Amino acid sequence: MMNNYFKSSVKLLALLALIPCFITENFASERKVSMNENWKFYRGCIANAEQTSFKDTQWRELDLPHDWSMDPVPIQREGITIGPFSRMSVGGADTGQTVGGEGWYRKEFTIQPEDADKIISLYFEGAYNQTEVWINGQKACFNPYGYIPFKIDIHPYCNAPGVPNIIAVKVVNEGLNSRWYAGSGIYRHVWLMKTDKVHLDEWDTFIDASKVEGKKATVDLHSILHNSGKEKVTAHLKIQIFSPQGEEVYSTTQPVNISGETNIPISLTFDIKKPELWSVDSPSLYTAHLSVKSKKLSDEITVPFGIRTVEFSAEKGFLLNGKPLKLKGGCLHHDNGLLGAVAINRAEERKVELMKANGFNAVRCSHNLPSEYFLQACDRLGLLVIDEVFDQWQQAKRPQDYHQFFDEWSEHDIATMVRRDRNHPSVIMWSIGNEIAERADEPTGEIIARKLIATIHKYDTSRATTAAVNSFWDRRDFSWEKDSERAFRNLDVSGYNYQWKEYEKDHARFPQRIMYGSESVPKEAAQNWNLIDKNSYLIGDFVWTALDYLGEAGLAHTLELAPGEHSPQFMGWPWYNAWCGDIDFCGDKKPQSYYRDILWKRRDISLAVQPPVAKGKREDINYWGWKNEFLSWNWKGYEGETMVVHVYSRSPKVRLYLNNRLLGEKEVNLDTYTASFEVPYEPGQLKAVNLKGKKETTSTELCTTGIPAMIRLTADHTKIKADKNDLSYVKVEILDKNEKLIPDCSVPLEIKSAGKGSVIAAGNGSADDMRSFRSLKPKTFRGKAIAIVQPNTEKGTITLTVSAEGLPEAAIVIETY
Repeated sequence: MMNNYFKSSVKLLALLALIPCFITENFASERKVSMNENWKFYRGCIANAEQTSFKDTQWRELDLPHDWSMDPVPIQREGITIGPFSRMSVGGADTGQTVGGEGWYRKEFTIQPEDADKIISLYFEGAYNQTEVWINGQKACFNPYGYIPFKIDIHPYCNAPGVPNIIAVKVVNEGLNSRWYAGSGIYRHVWLMKTDKVHLDEWDTFIDASKVEGKKATVDLHSILHNSGKEKVTAHLKIQIFSPQGEEVYSTTQPVNISGETNIPISLTFDIKKPELWSVDSPSLYTAHLSVKSKKLSDEITVPFGIRTVEFSAEKGFLLNGKPLKLKGGCLHHDNGLLGAVAINRAEERKVELMKANGFNAVRCSHNLPSEYFLQACDRLGLLVIDEVFDQWQQAKRPQDYHQFFDEWSEHDIATMVRRDRNHPSVIMWSIGNEIAERADEPTGEIIARKLIATIHKYDTSRATTAAVNSFWDRRDFSWEKDSERAFRNLDVSGYNYQWKEYEKDHARFPQRIMYGSESVPKEAAQNWNLIDKNSYLIGDFVWTALDYLGEAGLAHTLELAPGEHSPQFMGWPWYNAWCGDIDFCGDKKPQSYYRDILWKRRDISLAVQPPVAKGKREDINYWGWKNEFLSWNWKGYEGETMVVHVYSRSPKVRLYLNNRLLGEKEVNLDTYTASFEVPYEPGQLKAVNLKGKKETTSTELCTTGIPAMIRLTADHTKIKADKNDLSYVKVEILDKNEKLIPDCSVPLEIKSAGKGSVIAAGNGSADDMRSFRSLKPKTFRGKAIAIVQPNTEKGTITLTVSAEGLPEAAIVIETY
């Protein structure tokens, strides 16, 4: 059966002689030590690699996190492969034409004499997909689900202190197992954990700070004190609470007597006066410090938490700290664009920053656990989270997906989600699944839902449960009106995928049901938000998606089709990016994001230009797509042709000017916040103006630019830590002589770096430019590209230079400290 740490599969093997083929790492004293450095890696199947005597001297050396599906395909064939992409990809459009397979990792480490009596564990934050771990040739663990972290007590398998140990990890990502790009390998951090026999654990510790009355917060703290030794121990347990400013606001010390091989539950309730509440605008974080000390043993943990109240009701909607708040949400997959799945801390943080900067206050983690650092960033920056665990239950969506492990592992995996994430104030709901096939099946759907919810409530009753429910296209005899109630019956909050037309009808039938759009498409944003803004029972909406992601290639394509032609759901080679995000891989806004700014009252007016469709064809916008419009008035070759100019505004009327000539005045459709003009193209200045009565107020413009004259480099951070978990994202822009971005410019670049770091990925925001993806010679897309700079561990500087034919070279210096 499963214990509190992990589910292990152990097979004892004879220990073989060690072959010294690694950089040996010696770890002492620290409780949690990074194991990311100095691994050996082999891509492919290989026999006996788990054995200590295996010779890996020819294997590649690398640091974690690592995603081998982002590495170039080993054998490059013209017309078949481009970098990490292959026409032979098993996943095809699902995985963005990338390649999975099998990979092996090996590492040597040594336990020091001072740690001889400690409990030694390995903690993997994530490895995709099925993972087996051997210590000194002995199988210590199997983990089937690539998004679930796992801990392994490796002490029974380790050699005596001072004698090297070998870790061997086999990771398998084979077959059709994902509907999106998942990545391959140990793509999140790995840690070595060392504790005394009397110890605490972060996952056992739950700080419920969700009760606030007046100027007082009541905090319930629960933990478990473990004694893994055989002797009874007398110790003192100290609990301290520190304010966001680092001041101690509560402290208690209690004597404890704990027998050998025993666990003692700890429960404590205390008040904090005048608490600083955590919110999306003021994400204040407290810290709990728990320590246990005896004459010989000691352990301590630090757990950040936030004080806030969360309430849901049909009458009042969603209340954060007693105040109504609509969830301006976006769905998000776990990848980091040009980096693939690797969960480098800065890349995880940047996703949160991009969402906050573009008006989002909530994220739905689709459809799996995010990285730990992502949630930490949500806590620090103030982004609400729906934490989701499954994309399928017993019934498969792809032949080799998680359904084959669901019955045996689902209870363990959902418990892991809750235990890992329940101290994050950003997390407001637990989602038990996305578009689950059995959602309304009788009795299977309800039985599974109740079981999963019961497991959640075993570890946390302070948050709501939810699921994302879609239409019944997959159940021929089912209908929304007749059968959807069963899918929602056991949930606290009901997630509707693309079902905004059912909101008002369902509210009439189920007036106490709390609803939100768990997925919606950009082109139906106005319909969604017009309903959400006026109805308390609708608490928000989550667009698919906030940011572009790898896989589901071309989901949001827009094509010009001849009569009789039909658009596919996905695009084939060379598409690799879903293209449905508000924000592209460079971190830049697409036209749909500017439109969302109007809906969310973040911007007064915006405009975009739609070129004419070829004669005899029609524009076909895929369901997740957006009209083929551009933030550009550069249309050389289209002189005199009719362009459609869309002006987005909440004003009753707008005017449009071209080169200071008034082209017209139109009423804005206040259902879509759009006024459209047909304009024969001529170069110059296109200007849209809001009207209040007859008075012109705010305006926006697009201008025709000149030819390329210079390269501009802009780093999001010019000072970064000398740590591989930090990054600098350097935007590359092609400008004219007036320093204006040229939005239709495609220029081949050459990117070089020197100093205390390197460019680990570069490319652009395109969905189908494979030759620019992760290339140091990318083309600009819509005038832009990006280079991602990673430091090594030395202080100093990194110089990035970018050149293009006929343009002056540009350089920028990044300081590492």
